[in-house]
Amino acid sequence: MNGLFSGAAARAALRSAHACLAELMTTVGVSGLEAAAQSPGLLAALDQHEAGIRDSLSTDVRPLTPVILAAYAEGVRDAAFKHGWRAPVGPIDWASDDWVLTRLLAVCTLARTLPQGR
Repeated sequence: MNGLFSGAAARAALRSAHACLAELMTTVGVSGLEAAAQSPGLLAALDQHEAGIRDSLSTDVRPLTPVILAAYAEGVRDAAFKHGWRAPVGPIDWASDDWVLTRLLAVCTLARTLPQGR
């Protein structure tokens, strides 16, 4: 085994990360990106969240990868659930200023910047 993961484990982790990010894009990203295109306030908040994620993940030291972003998103969701947050049922009201949803939307926008096949 070379490094932290064997080749098979690394491929499995990457597949899992892509699936997690695809599900996040479906549940949060599509409607959120449409809403952000219409709302300067949401767009500004999104920009701040992206910067916060980059700082949190030390992207000046290591590049963003699907595995890192998916793990981050899962961590945000897990912590939010532990503190009583619940995902909205039905369409998301992007005017509600939900920190967790905006953070997860920022993960979606960052995931879109990753090179394909990575």
